[in-house]
Amino acid sequence: MSRPKNQNYKGHGLSKGKEREQRASIRFKTTLVNTLTDVLRNRPGWVEVKDEGEWDFYWCDVSWLRENFDHTYMDDHVRISHFRNHYELTRKNYMVKNLKRFRRQLEREAGKLEAAKCDFFPKTFEMPCEYHLFVEEFRKHPGITWIMKPDTRNSDDQKEELPVENYVAQRYVENPYLIGGRKFDLRVYVLVMSYLPLRAWLYRDGFARFSNTRFTLSSIDDQYVHLTNVAVQKTSPDYHPKKGCKWMLQRFRQYLASKHGPQAVEALFSDMDNIFIKSLQSVQKVIISDKHCFELYGYDILIDQDLKPWLLEVNASPSLTASSQEDYELKTCLVEDTLHVVDMEARLTGKEKRIGGFDLMWNDGPVSREEGAPDLPGTGNFMTNTHLGCINDRKNQLQHLFCSLQAQKKASS
Repeated sequence: MSRPKNQNYKGHGLSKGKEREQRASIRFKTTLVNTLTDVLRNRPGWVEVKDEGEWDFYWCDVSWLRENFDHTYMDDHVRISHFRNHYELTRKNYMVKNLKRFRRQLEREAGKLEAAKCDFFPKTFEMPCEYHLFVEEFRKHPGITWIMKPDTRNSDDQKEELPVENYVAQRYVENPYLIGGRKFDLRVYVLVMSYLPLRAWLYRDGFARFSNTRFTLSSIDDQYVHLTNVAVQKTSPDYHPKKGCKWMLQRFRQYLASKHGPQAVEALFSDMDNIFIKSLQSVQKVIISDKHCFELYGYDILIDQDLKPWLLEVNASPSLTASSQEDYELKTCLVEDTLHVVDMEARLTGKEKRIGGFDLMWNDGPVSREEGAPDLPGTGNFMTNTHLGCINDRKNQLQHLFCSLQAQKKASS
């Protein structure tokens, strides 16, 4: 491939011209300082580069992407941590626009029943362009509480420097599922390696984040409220991190099973699988699917009293800063397994259905949970290859996986 004729041209991964599988070391770069840095610096064969040094792997922030992606030539093996227009899914106004469009498309092509599978986000309007539609809805349903939220926030760690002009008005979920009288949302991790074709992995671990204040709808001052999150709660005088504001998803799943039975829990988690797939499919045709890009998304999901999951937002850079030892272990393992799937070392065959804590849930179509079963759902007992909140014996799985790969390599040499 020829280099672009651009005075601002920067090339990466070009030195020595080695093939990917022949690389003795991986040169990485990142500007973030959290569990990510710890994992990258401790990964065997990985070497950190600073400033303008050439790199093979860059866990970049979205501001670097916006300013440099179009002026950077990358060799085939090079990888960066965002898709060029990731905001199509991670800015709430864009996400809702794409989901509404996708729902209309499904209704035309597959009927109302299939389109109804996209009814997992609260009714939302972009302001000011949909102001009149919002007013009509507001008058149609008096007494309904609405959230008013600026659409500038893209992630937990990073913010686009955009003027605060647009808002989204979103219907408030007034019947949230409560545990101990407290409201919570779920953080779930999805790794996308490609959009064309769509290839997505779901991480088994995640957590429920609890508010430290008891939930009462009467505590909301007006019909227009601002959505608070964990970051805001930390500034509140009643926030006590040592008392525990997070549950691992395994504990959360066990709690629900004891209350509602395993079948109800399976149905809930199956509905969440549908959220992940449908939301990714809604942007599949608009995301620039570059072979150098991958993305680790943080999904925020609210559960209501009917055990229905609602998608609140998707984060392009989910926080990798740990708030406790348990949180550190989760995020360290999450980053390690992300690097295993990205596979800069070229150790994998490409046919794996599980890598550490990640399960392949979509590979240009649904993936079967049963080993060797066809990945096309039929009338039988097809089960999607997802295990959210299940036991994550990742160390044993990784050891078995890489021992098996080494044995295959020796046998073929």
